[in-house]
Amino acid sequence: MASYAMKITLERIALFQFTPTHCAQARAMLGWSVDELSRESGVLVDVIERFEARREVPDADRLALAYRFESEGLVFFPGFAPGRGMSVRGTESNSVGRTDFAMVE
Repeated sequence: MASYAMKITLERIALFQFTPTHCAQARAMLGWSVDELSRESGVLVDVIERFEARREVPDADRLALAYRFESEGLVFFPGFAPGRGMSVRGTESNSVGRTDFAMVE
């Protein structure tokens, strides 16, 4: 288990990397409404709407949103649209057959 300092560091990285734009883009990628994201993440609809409108929301809610999307295989980097991580559901089991095999390895 990670130390408390490591946990805090990882949370700060997640908070820095996950933006309001990412939230809206990730919802669109998954086909989720604000209501569905609220059900999936446990974050109130009002808080999600405030976050996507670039208003202040508690860090705990931002982390809950980021972690919920990450559990669906999405990754976030500042300045880029959300992407699919390497361990996404539905990826090919035989990565050698993929056209982007060199990138997978």
